[in-house]
Amino acid sequence: MRTRLANRSARLLLAAAAATALAATTTACGPEDNGAEAPAASASTSTDASDDASDGKESGTGGTGSGAEDSGSEAGAGADKGGDKGAGEGGVGQSCGTNDLDLTLTPKSQAGGYYQVAAKAKSGITCYLDVNTPSVSFGSKPEGVASPVGQGGEDPIKLTGSAVAYTGISPKTTEGDAGVEFENVIVSVTDEDPHPAELALPEPAVVEKPIVTNWSTNPGETVPVIV
Repeated sequence: MRTRLANRSARLLLAAAAATALAATTTACGPEDNGAEAPAASASTSTDASDDASDGKESGTGGTGSGAEDSGSEAGAGADKGGDKGAGEGGVGQSCGTNDLDLTLTPKSQAGGYYQVAAKAKSGITCYLDVNTPSVSFGSKPEGVASPVGQGGEDPIKLTGSAVAYTGISPKTTEGDAGVEFENVIVSVTDEDPHPAELALPEPAVVEKPIVTNWSTNPGETVPVIV
């Protein structure tokens, strides 16, 4: 009887020891397993976050590049427009003054006789005849002022180098011998020009109701006639 009890007690002790060992083994393995899995999950999460961050960086960089390219394209277009504008708003240049010009008077026989005046810019000068008709007078009295007849005409005329503009002056447009003799004619590009030119006539001319044409680069258009 005692032997059976002793054997039973021994088996119970062995069973208890085995159970205790098993529990200890389970407790020891649990944290290790959990610890191994946790870093793996953490590493995966970190990798995903890194990928997301990388994607975000690439996306941001791409957006910046695109914005820079768009900005550069627009700036270039603006620069081109500004340049055109600069080209399209060029002025005609300085207006000619009478003292900018060399004036030559030549008598002509057409239309009963008239004087052709040729105008050239002086050396080194480029200017424009902005006023279509010159101011012409014989003497200082109103009756000696030549009336424009509207023939010819280019507005404005650029004078530089060998370019020439012409005007025609008829000293007398009336019949008979009436009139006043003059030896000179006064020519200026405008009525207000402070430096008119006084040109000597080849011989004294009888003047009455004189007329003058517009400036033209074609001398054939400057034969003064009353229509």
